[in-house]
Amino acid sequence: MQNSCIVLTYVHNKGLKLVNMRNIFEFYIDGFRNMKVGKTLWKIIIIKLAVILLFLNIFIHDKSIKSEYKTDEAKSNFVYENLKGK
Repeated sequence: MQNSCIVLTYVHNKGLKLVNMRNIFEFYIDGFRNMKVGKTLWKIIIIKLAVILLFLNIFIHDKSIKSEYKTDEAKSNFVYENLKGK
């Protein structure tokens, strides 16, 4: 017998029932395989997510003192100016 994960699920009007995780996985895989419009929508979602993450990484990413100032003197001047106020 294979080692498989068994899940206890509630089935309406039948109470609790043991379900093999492989059956659940195959159910979702079969659903995605038979999709027509859904595949296109998932492709659009993944492309939009990639564009958003790329935008955030390039334009919004917080720059640190290590990357902006190479010498200890430049780092200390930056901290001093910010503590002194504007």
